[in-house]
Amino acid sequence: MSIEGSIQTIAEVGIVPVVRASSAEEARQAVDAIHSGGIAIIEITMTVPDAPTIIREVRKHYGDKVLTGAGTVTTAKQAELCIEAGAEFLVSPGLSVTVLRAAEDAGKLAIPGALTPTEVMAALDAGAKLFKIFPCGNVGGPKYLKALRAPFPTVRFIPTGGVNLTNAADYIKAGAFALGVGADLVDLVALRNNQAKKITDMARALVDAVQLARETALAQPAALRKHSEDNRR
Repeated sequence: MSIEGSIQTIAEVGIVPVVRASSAEEARQAVDAIHSGGIAIIEITMTVPDAPTIIREVRKHYGDKVLTGAGTVTTAKQAELCIEAGAEFLVSPGLSVTVLRAAEDAGKLAIPGALTPTEVMAALDAGAKLFKIFPCGNVGGPKYLKALRAPFPTVRFIPTGGVNLTNAADYIKAGAFALGVGADLVDLVALRNNQAKKITDMARALVDAVQLARETALAQPAALRKHSEDNRR
């Protein structure tokens, strides 16, 4: 998939589940549960033992049905290994220009991490197209994202860290392009206890929350315009 294709898929789905599985089989079970809930994206982090093998197995099993990416990618070598394994996008906790270049050379999307305005500007200068705002929940959550968007109204932010069903709508209303969701969605304890349905139900609830929040956000400007027009009559 092209870089723009990956961006479009992330935009449409609105949720990037972060999986820290202990094996390829566990990752596949997690993907099954998430996909059943309507989310066709997965991010396998490099903190998982032999993550490239898991990425390769997920890609082999799901093909283009699931947009498979690698997370916690911190070096160009890791980037190359993940892309070789079939990762369509790379996510980093911070900015690594060498990771961005490795992804660009392979025609794949790289999403660097940023938190402050200075870090966002540095990533923009390096050519980043999407930005992981991490750890967003620790510095104010949706309120922080809204404040960060003030000087960067056109930049596409994916808040990650502390994002869950309770605050998902608030993040969308604050201007999030998509949401990065970890353990609050990918509940591996539930999976290991043969309760994969909990993950599926949470995925479905998050999809509904994001869709409703987006519809509400789109409706508000129209309502404001109508109110303004009515006042001019």
